[in-house]
Amino acid sequence: MALAVTEATFDRDVIELSRQTPVVVDFWASWCGPCRTLTPALEAAEASRGGKVLLAKVDVDANQSLAARYGVQGIPAVKAFRDGEIVDEFVGAVPKAKVESFFDALVPSRVDELLDKGDELSLREAAEMEPSRADVAVALGRARLERGAEDEALEAVAGHEADFGAAGIAARVRLKRAGIGEEAFVALDRGDREAALDALLAELESGPSNTDGLGPEEARELLRQAIIGVLTEVDPVDPSARAYRRRLSSALG
Repeated sequence: MALAVTEATFDRDVIELSRQTPVVVDFWASWCGPCRTLTPALEAAEASRGGKVLLAKVDVDANQSLAARYGVQGIPAVKAFRDGEIVDEFVGAVPKAKVESFFDALVPSRVDELLDKGDELSLREAAEMEPSRADVAVALGRARLERGAEDEALEAVAGHEADFGAAGIAARVRLKRAGIGEEAFVALDRGDREAALDALLAELESGPSNTDGLGPEEARELLRQAIIGVLTEVDPVDPSARAYRRRLSSALG
């Protein structure tokens, strides 16, 4: 059953709550025929998702300033909130199928849930369910590298060569087998990304000292891919990420 929300309770019952669970808000009025048509579909969609999405209703006649705050010009107006912000919306009594897809977009998929778990068994299941997901393949590849299973890591990222993270994993394996960047990969395995990036960049800047089985240009390209692969794990707005990217650009000339 939808929660009736007012101007006094909106911030608590929608904004704050949406930081934990997505909240769908139905702006409606008792005189609105399309609102009454839409309500059963909204309530059914909420009920079938077992608390993973919550439904709230705002009577626009009784809460006019709240309706104005969110630019409601026609009703029913349905707005989805996550982390305190509107992430999706629609206006009008849309078909039930659209309501269902609207709610579906707010609920993590089974693959997303497995990815969030992060253990190798969950990641393997996720990769089997959606083999086209590069983010899943990269997470699985990294998990396998953590236990030293290089061939299995390569198998995990095969077919995702266009993804920077996947290319970085493949480059790491090839470099390690050629005896290049071992210090960097030890640092990466212990979670010290900065030390790993410093070591890889130093190798690139000075020129690989050992290119067993690799040509110098091939070794440089693999170092570039490995560095970019590590940088995909760093928040792009982090000042250190920008500094490392500048250093990489300079090293590549």
